[in-house]
Amino acid sequence: MGVAGLFTPMRAAEETKTNDRLDDAAALFKEIMGTPDKSIPQDLLNKSHCIILVPGLKKGGFVVAAKYGRGFVTCRAASGQGWGAPGAVRIEGGSVGLQIGISSTDLVLLVMNERGMKRLLTSKFTLGGDATVAGGPVGRNATAQTDALMTAEILSWSRSHGVFAGVSLDGSTLRNDIDVNTELYGQPWENKQILSSGLKPPAGAAKLIAELNKYSPRETH
Repeated sequence: MGVAGLFTPMRAAEETKTNDRLDDAAALFKEIMGTPDKSIPQDLLNKSHCIILVPGLKKGGFVVAAKYGRGFVTCRAASGQGWGAPGAVRIEGGSVGLQIGISSTDLVLLVMNERGMKRLLTSKFTLGGDATVAGGPVGRNATAQTDALMTAEILSWSRSHGVFAGVSLDGSTLRNDIDVNTELYGQPWENKQILSSGLKPPAGAAKLIAELNKYSPRETH
């Protein structure tokens, strides 16, 4: 058996994990939007350029609480109709506090303008540093049109223990997950090579794209 053959089962296992995570991202979005009074406001979703879904962000540790998670970003097609192929992301950060144990939190981020999109095309950026981020409102409509909401490049929410609410992610970093992109596309691509490429989404992303198209098939202004 050659070296490549030895790694085939490992590759298959990683690919299964990636497809499971794509399904988890689709389920996260479906569950959140399935309760309109407690969901992302529809008008904000329709105005968004891109969405980032991180199912099961892990947070744990003693005194220093480290956060990390893996998820996906997808942007509107160039025409504004439908959603394009997803790129893989890692979110990482740390905060000091007396937090003991490990909990899991789902994250959703909407990229609201061209400035925010440009951040996504870099290999790594800091939320609240390189990109302005604000906790998003919850409900049918974004009635709280504050200056922070109007000017933020990214709006962010979390879901933990069934509660969905806006969250501050200042200090967290978002980076390309090249390993997962390689599993999805067979090439070690960065997200800038995926998000604006017009690539056909991989089969494993079908559920995610379908849910996004169901709830927001086209961008509005």
